[in-house]
Amino acid sequence: MTELSRIRNFSIVAHIDHGKSTLADRLIQLTGTVAERDMQAQILDSMDIERERGITIKANTVRIEYPARDGHTYILNLIDTPGHVDFAYEVSRSMQAVEGSLLVVDASQGVEAQTLANVYQAIDADHEIVPVLNKIDLPAAEPARVKEQIEDVIGIDASNAVEISAKTGLGIPDVLEAIVTRLPAPKGDRDAPLKAMLVDSYYDPYLGVVVLIRVIDGIVKKGDRIRMMRTGGSYQIDRLGVFKPAMQDIAELGPGEIGFLTAQIKLVRDTRVGDTVTHEKRQCETPLPGFKPSVPVVFCGLFPVDTNEFEDLRDAIEKLALNDASFTSEMETSAALGFGFRCGFLGLLHLEVIRDRLEREYDIDLITTAPSVIYHVHMRDGTMVELHNPADMPDLTFVDHIEEPRIKATILVPDEYLGDVLKLCQDRRGEQLDLTYAGSRAMVVYDLPLNEVVFDFYDRLKSVTKGYASFDYQMIGYREDYLVKMSILVNDEPVDALSMMVHRDRAEGRGRQLVEKLKELIPRHMFKIPIQAAIGGRVIARETLSAMRKDVTAKCYGGDATRKRKLLDKQKAGKKKMRQFGKVEIPQSAFINALKMDS
Repeated sequence: MTELSRIRNFSIVAHIDHGKSTLADRLIQLTGTVAERDMQAQILDSMDIERERGITIKANTVRIEYPARDGHTYILNLIDTPGHVDFAYEVSRSMQAVEGSLLVVDASQGVEAQTLANVYQAIDADHEIVPVLNKIDLPAAEPARVKEQIEDVIGIDASNAVEISAKTGLGIPDVLEAIVTRLPAPKGDRDAPLKAMLVDSYYDPYLGVVVLIRVIDGIVKKGDRIRMMRTGGSYQIDRLGVFKPAMQDIAELGPGEIGFLTAQIKLVRDTRVGDTVTHEKRQCETPLPGFKPSVPVVFCGLFPVDTNEFEDLRDAIEKLALNDASFTSEMETSAALGFGFRCGFLGLLHLEVIRDRLEREYDIDLITTAPSVIYHVHMRDGTMVELHNPADMPDLTFVDHIEEPRIKATILVPDEYLGDVLKLCQDRRGEQLDLTYAGSRAMVVYDLPLNEVVFDFYDRLKSVTKGYASFDYQMIGYREDYLVKMSILVNDEPVDALSMMVHRDRAEGRGRQLVEKLKELIPRHMFKIPIQAAIGGRVIARETLSAMRKDVTAKCYGGDATRKRKLLDKQKAGKKKMRQFGKVEIPQSAFINALKMDS
């Protein structure tokens, strides 16, 4: 049992690539938490995808023991959080479990959009914040300018910010001292009934569900019977321990400590994140407020390329949903693609990560349909239907109006690219709310429709600003607009996997792009194939794929023109008949490439 004044709980927050995981590596290395021979880069990121892409997807905890300069040994519980906007939910959960934050800012790049978003979450959670300037060994580093920027943009005092280089290890001892001296110790009463917050949970094939908890009051020991206050389940604790980053068993956890427990829990769904854990016999009076649940914003269909793999895909999705509570799925069928699942994600990066994991860990080839958002369809009789899949659009005669989700986007961009960014947002039906300057960088706030952002907004933004812009968004609600469902017809047959919701003013352009792309992707058949984009019964764009044909007039050498004509007419009649009965096979690769957004 550790004295409360000797515990420090903190998280590391920053924008993508500002060096959170590297700093965590150095803190672990310097305190000797992991033996030198076991040390590796990004030690807290356990997934292959995290390592390859150099991103953190799940927040990870580790317990560090640090003998400080004042002669006492402190227990530091560190949570390394993701930096990408899609995983803001992970960050907000981690914030509730700790009392302070290290705000890491790249000394060469300065404050970025996600830095702002994450630091505001920390301020909302009443954190003590210690600014840390990373990468000061780079020739382009400007610590003085960045300190000024932190004070101007965020409004926290940066005069005593710690200057470090996480890569070389410069200044890391100062960070450890700052954690001990500047961050507050947790509060708690060890004699009160047990009250612990369920911060996270994941599935382990040997142990069942591993539950990460932060004890607020009371103590928890191995063998105790505990109760989840929200779900009402009661369990007996088999194992109690802490992460160093490997699991290490411990006899008891007291107030202010962060650790894990296992209790033969079979389903991750039984351990709702944000729940309150207490003793079954001596319960605490009020549960903790918990977190607001994560809401998926982007939906798309996942179908196996080989229809025989559907059962494998179902198992894979169930296993993956065990470890990722923010990912939702339900079954759906499609005339073109067969059986599959309609899945909900927190954003496009989340979608890519889940798809990569399914393909890699479970070896299934997947087709992903066009990502879409949830629309509110208001009917004439006053009811409202949520539309997840454009193919399920109700008959327009019964529809009064359609509302789409809007977001408030904050974009930080250097001066010289401001014009391009404003034009991009204008093209995406954005409305400018605010434009302010912080030094030589502009901060633009836009009200944008989410369905325009879902496609390829982030990639376009990065390319028009050569990678210098940073982007963060939050949902602000729904608004009515003139939206229509655009269907794609191939040989007069609608292809439901390619239907999408578009704004009426954009429909012609979007339709023309898509049919031109499909013309290149669908192989030629023995008959002519019309490829059309239509809104309701009206065709707005068309391309025709010409037939493969044999030269039937080759044997006519000279002679009367009517002989040739007769042969050509005979061929034409045959082709017409073939078109009536012919089935167009659209290869899977055509779906995948057609749905890669406006290149």
